[in-house]
Amino acid sequence: MYPPGTDKSRFGGLAVGVPGELRGLWDIHSRWGKLKWRRLVEPSITMARSWKVRTELSRRLKRFGAFILDDPDWATTFAPNGKFLEEGDVLRRPAFAKTLESIADGVEPFYTGAIGDSILRKIASKGGIMTAEDLASYKPIIMPALEGSYRGRKIYTTRAPSSGPALLHILNILETFDLVGEGRTGKNVHRLTEALKFGFAGRTRIADPQFMVDTREIAKLATKEFGRVIAANLTDDITHDPDYYHPKYDVKEDHGTTHTSVVDSDGLVVGITSSINLVFGSRVLDPHTGIILNDEMDDFSVPGTPNAFGLWPSPYNYPEPGKRPLSSIAPIIMEKPNGYFHLVAGGSGGSRIFGSIVQTILNVDWGMDVSAAVEQARVHDQLFPRNVSVETTINDEEVLALEAAGHRIDFIDIRTGVAEVQAIHAAEEGLLHGEVPFS
Repeated sequence: MYPPGTDKSRFGGLAVGVPGELRGLWDIHSRWGKLKWRRLVEPSITMARSWKVRTELSRRLKRFGAFILDDPDWATTFAPNGKFLEEGDVLRRPAFAKTLESIADGVEPFYTGAIGDSILRKIASKGGIMTAEDLASYKPIIMPALEGSYRGRKIYTTRAPSSGPALLHILNILETFDLVGEGRTGKNVHRLTEALKFGFAGRTRIADPQFMVDTREIAKLATKEFGRVIAANLTDDITHDPDYYHPKYDVKEDHGTTHTSVVDSDGLVVGITSSINLVFGSRVLDPHTGIILNDEMDDFSVPGTPNAFGLWPSPYNYPEPGKRPLSSIAPIIMEKPNGYFHLVAGGSGGSRIFGSIVQTILNVDWGMDVSAAVEQARVHDQLFPRNVSVETTINDEEVLALEAAGHRIDFIDIRTGVAEVQAIHAAEEGLLHGEVPFS
C-alpha cells in the first residue's frame, strides 16, 4: 500500500482508517450515560449549521489549507468565493448537520446505513479500499485501564497501542530522582529531557498487542523495576546519540487531535482524546455527509519512511488487517493515596502529547496551579531529529543547562500551540481548578 517515500498514508483514500470513535462513544454512553444521546448530539448539530470562525481555525486554514482552494468538496465550505473564511466569518456545514441529525437517535446509520455507503464511495473515489464489511464489523475493545503510580498516587491511563505505557515509563524513571525537593532546576529539565528520550525509545516497542507474538516488552515498559534499571543509565552531565537509548527502529536516522477532561457532580471523572491525526485528516471530505475523514493510517509505520511527526518506523507497527495503529495519546486520571481524585489530563499535538502530560504533572508537583502548569514552556525530544525542541518562554538557566549537557536546541514559538493540554486538578478537597487553552 505504501512504497517508501510515499504520502499515501497521509493523504487520499488509502490514508483513511476505519472510523471507530462514534461506536466507542455510543458504547461509553450505553454503559455510563445519564442524559439522552440526542441531547448530547444537538449542540454539535447547532454548531454545524452556523458557527463563527475563531482564531485557530482561521490560522490553520491559511497555514495548512492550500489544497482546499483547488478542491470543490472543501472550498464550498471553507473558501467560498475563492477566499478562506476569516476570523468572525460564519461557517455553515449543512450536510454535516444533516448527518448528525441522522445519528442523533443511534449510530447504526453511520456503520450500516446511508452515511456509511456515502463515505465508502468517497474513499473509493480517492483510491481507498475500505469495504462495507470493515465498517459494519467494527467493535470497540473494552478493557480495564493500565494502572501505575507516581509518588504514591495511582495513575490510570490507556493501554497499548496508545502511549500510556511510555508515559508511565517516563514517570517511573523520574520518580527515582528528588525532583520535588530540588525544584525546577536546569539539571532537572535535563533529566526530564533524557527521560523523554528513553520514553521514545520504549515507545518503539509498542504496537497492537493482539498482533504481537510476545508482549512481554510492552508489559515490562510500565513497571517500576524497569524504570529503575533505565534510570541508572541517565547521566546528569551529558546527553547521548540516539543509539544510546536503544530504540527499535528498522531504519536509523498533531494537530487534528483534541482532548476533553471532565469531573461531574457525582465525582465521576472522564479523560477522552479524539483524533483524526493531522490537520484536516486525509484531506478527503465527503460532500454528501459533510464528514472529514481521518488519516489514521499514518499512525502505522511505513517501511523506510518517517511519519508526519518525524518518527521513524518501528517494525512492530506495520499495518495489517484489523490492527490498531500505535498512537501518542495517553490520557491520565490520577488519585491521591486516600483514593480521592487528584488530576485528569490529556492533550493534542501528535508525538508531543504524552511528554506534555508528563510535564504538566511535574509542574503541578513543583507548586504551580494547573493553569501555570499547562502554560509553562515545555521541552520535547523524540530522538529524531537530533535536537530538543524548546518553547520560547523557557528561562535562561534551563537553556544553559541543556546546552552544557550537549543538547542541540531548536526553539519553537510557544504561541504556535503545537501541543495543547486540558487538565483539571483537585487543589484541595472539594475545590477543582481547570485549564482549557482557548482560541
